[in-house]
Amino acid sequence: MGDEMDTEFLEELASASSTPGGGGASAYCGAIAAALASMVCNLTIGKAKFSDVESEVVGCLGRLSILRSRLVSLVDEDAQAFGPLAAAYRMPKDNDALIEARTAAIQEGLILACEPPLAMMCAIIDVLHECDFIARNGSKMAISDAGACALIAKAALMSASLNVYINADSMSTDQDRQRFIDEADALVSRGVELADAIYLHVASEIGSFTEGGR
Repeated sequence: MGDEMDTEFLEELASASSTPGGGGASAYCGAIAAALASMVCNLTIGKAKFSDVESEVVGCLGRLSILRSRLVSLVDEDAQAFGPLAAAYRMPKDNDALIEARTAAIQEGLILACEPPLAMMCAIIDVLHECDFIARNGSKMAISDAGACALIAKAALMSASLNVYINADSMSTDQDRQRFIDEADALVSRGVELADAIYLHVASEIGSFTEGGR
């Protein structure tokens, strides 16, 4: 089922190389979530039963396509952002001047390395907003896929946040550290609340299809 590119990414992820790592995997999973929500859109479009929301679903599909592409691009952006940080850690520390230069480079690298996972988190929350709409308005035959989208997106969001937290933890200034932690905390709170609401809606709807629910 998977094409050569997918296999190549998984092989690279499984290797001893530090990139791609958890950040790239988070972005990739976010893209998978966007693709699942897109599938629900495509299974809804053209059905007479959903004609009253078709224009909204078409718009949802277009936005999800953009988000999927953005998340795929963030796989590479995350790896590229790690390069300067890795190089900074390898800088010599034979005297005070070199130590000072190394410390400054590390701090700059840590800030740079926080940017892709924060961008992932924002994109994933946008995916969840689209997923929320399609879970409530799309084809009921594919509602479990909308639920899967929400759960995968939630995992991607939380795993991306770990990359922010670990980099922030090494920052030398309290102001920088707290700024990134606060931003990640806010995104996690928003995203998890939305993902959980979608999941509960989907579980409730699936329960209504069964005798006595689940």
